Amino acid sequence: MTAGTTRRTTAMRSRTAAVGAIAVAGALILTGCGDQTNGGGSSSTESAKSNSAPLFSKLPKSIQDAGVIKVGTNAEYAPMESTEGGKIVGVDPDLADALSKQLGVKFQFTSGSFDGLITAVNSGRYDIAMSSITDNKQRQEGLDDKGKKLGEGVDFVDYFVAGTAIYVKKGNPEKIEGIEDLCGKTAAVQRGTTYEQALKDQSKKCTSGGKKAIDIESFDNDTEAQTRVKSGGAVAGINDYPVAVDLARKADSGNAFEVINKQYDAGPFGIVLTKKNTELRDVLKEAVDAIIKDGSYQKVLAKWGAQSGAIEQSAINGGK
Repeated sequence: MTAGTTRRTTAMRSRTAAVGAIAVAGALILTGCGDQTNGGGSSSTESAKSNSAPLFSKLPKSIQDAGVIKVGTNAEYAPMESTEGGKIVGVDPDLADALSKQLGVKFQFTSGSFDGLITAVNSGRYDIAMSSITDNKQRQEGLDDKGKKLGEGVDFVDYFVAGTAIYVKKGNPEKIEGIEDLCGKTAAVQRGTTYEQALKDQSKKCTSGGKKAIDIESFDNDTEAQTRVKSGGAVAGINDYPVAVDLARKADSGNAFEVINKQYDAGPFGIVLTKKNTELRDVLKEAVDAIIKDGSYQKVLAKWGAQSGAIEQSAINGGK
């Protein structure tokens, strides 16, 4: 979803401050929303031992034996992750498919609420979260927006970069040219995202500068925020840049929205893991670097029109 998410508070998304082949082939299990999975299953211990994928031997034994990495996502952010025909598709599932070829295990995606993903990883429900989640110090350390400790922090394996974008109704009737133009106006956003925080920060700047605060309308999902903008109830919506661009291109055949040509607070999207899961974290970084090196990473981004978010090398906890 720009680092989300992140395109998102203890589990803020960039989505930044933000994340196709309609069925992913081979070693990737895709799921619809909820806990239902589409086919597949765990590999046996015996077959795991004979796995010849380049990085399989570096995986934790529990993952080797299961043959599966359980992934939490919020499949509402095309082109990064969305649901089509009961399958989760997009940049993140396709990148996971490429990673699976390096690791020799399946990635089993399950969609749920964005603001619960980090908690679900720390509770052990998922091995990782991959959902256009912006890597930042706040999430690494488990802090709220005032620096207060909320819970366990998490580690990130960075794989993409994006910023926050503003989208408006087609034709831009309110002539919004930047986030500062939202002072005294209504803006729609998904709750718990880093771009919700970006609006709060800008609203403080508005009032300190003698202008009216932004009327921030926060919704449980991004579809509701989009509907609010489309109906004219909000003058703008805030999202990850690649998500906003995709929305403007596809909604009502490109006739519903347009994107203000600026990105704010660009930062990395990261795969989320618990602080204790360093073995899986380190091999995932190797796998990301491997798909960058072999070109499969770039092919996935090109397929979804997300080349602007490409990185040259992965990092662990590279966000600020």
